[in-house]
Amino acid sequence: MYKYIVLKNRPEGKPSKDDFEIKKMEKPQPGEGEILLKALYVSVDPYLRGRMRDEKSYIPPFKLNEPIESMVIAQVEESQNENFSQGDYVSGMLDWKEYQLSDGKNLNKVKKDDAPLTAHLGILGLTGITAYLGLEKIGKLKEGETLLVSGAAGAVGSVVGQIGKIKGCKVVGIAGSDEKIRNITEKFNFDEGINYKTTDNMQEEIKKACPDGVDVYFDNVGGEILDAAITNMNKFGRVVNCGAIALYNAEERPTGPRLETFLIKKSLLMQGFTVRDYAEDFQSVVKQLSQWLREDKLTYEETIVEGFEEIPQAFLNLFEGKNQGKMVVKV
Repeated sequence: MYKYIVLKNRPEGKPSKDDFEIKKMEKPQPGEGEILLKALYVSVDPYLRGRMRDEKSYIPPFKLNEPIESMVIAQVEESQNENFSQGDYVSGMLDWKEYQLSDGKNLNKVKKDDAPLTAHLGILGLTGITAYLGLEKIGKLKEGETLLVSGAAGAVGSVVGQIGKIKGCKVVGIAGSDEKIRNITEKFNFDEGINYKTTDNMQEEIKKACPDGVDVYFDNVGGEILDAAITNMNKFGRVVNCGAIALYNAEERPTGPRLETFLIKKSLLMQGFTVRDYAEDFQSVVKQLSQWLREDKLTYEETIVEGFEEIPQAFLNLFEGKNQGKMVVKV
């Protein structure tokens, strides 16, 4: 028997452990063309909250009483597929199951020797790719500009800031504790940090940290911090809308300041994206990120929680800011 996790209820507001259920079933056996995968590491990410709603989006919603899925690192335990051998490591969008069958499609082989396996869920996975492509395709960051990053101590934000420094920019990060501010300045090389939880006036704090204004704002949170950032943007500034964790659990659509006048007067670009918009670029981006990692121009941090049954709680902890960098569950 093995365990798997399904979505039991569609959350109203903030999710709870009651919205998940752990079930058991018999371990499957691979048929012709199939492989049996054993989950090793499971990625939990804020965007999964959106898939718990029954609404149309860029990716289908989860179905009730069926397994949730996210990026997983797994090992091939048995193979009836000529493209995979026993012992291979793979990454892909897989179910929250201890064991599962796959036909091998949409799986990527990963090498344990290149980097720790978990790096392929983070800095060498969709996390790092998202940071790179958001800056490249929308931010169009240029040397000497000022980059502001929210969620700066998180998995994506910490990579965004480091790429900004590689490109010769001033980088200011926004995070939710003094410990996280120390981390982004000391470990990730940000020039300055703002603790939004101890700041009464975000607009003024951003102005102090960015006296020459903000050229690119990489937004991972949305809400009031986005409002404050836009008031500090320079003319022709670019806002990269990557995430909006401040709004994911809202039961009603919040009303904020109207930003149209800022967009017009400053000729601002504000664009949302999902990393899959640029799937054709993934391979080249991973090559560049890998090179920077080897050259010690990039580093990363992970919060690793142990135990398959802890996956739901690890996901919930994201909304409490209990992660440093990428949140991963070791099965």
